[in-house]
Amino acid sequence: MVVITVSGTPGSGKSSVASYLSSQLGLRHVSAGDLFRRLAAERNMSVVDLNLVAQSDTSVDREVDGMSVDEAKKGNVIIEGHITGWIVKQADLRIYLDAPLPVRADRIAKREAIDFHNALEQTSRREESERLRYKSLYGIDTGCLNGFDIVLNTSKWEMAPMLRIVTQCIRETLVFGSQK
Repeated sequence: MVVITVSGTPGSGKSSVASYLSSQLGLRHVSAGDLFRRLAAERNMSVVDLNLVAQSDTSVDREVDGMSVDEAKKGNVIIEGHITGWIVKQADLRIYLDAPLPVRADRIAKREAIDFHNALEQTSRREESERLRYKSLYGIDTGCLNGFDIVLNTSKWEMAPMLRIVTQCIRETLVFGSQK
């Protein structure tokens, strides 16, 4: 049973990479962001409002992160989220994606149809809030990437070549059927 995590900063390409890998490798794709959005809907809250609650109520992060860990225990999955690489202890392969903040803010602005400067400010504030929360809650230093097997700056490649690089790394590292 294979477990791969795709972690990284907002706008780094986590969802795109995880979705592609899921389809290429025949693994389930679980998004911590989707789990968070589902929890917000269950509580009749917006994602922004639930994020604000999570800043003072650790049960929110613990619940979402617990769901991610439970999905990993089922195996044959790619779990994508900001800190999945740290919290999913049984991962066979950990991938971390990043890009310079202006590049990520531009991606987010286009994806969410908002002003670039607004995206830049929101992303910067979100990252600082999450950095402090994860440090306080789990002792995670999101700047320390020592536990990751693949670390990529996604601004260096177009999406297709980057996906080929990651897929090849996985196929060279993990056994999928008769491949390797």
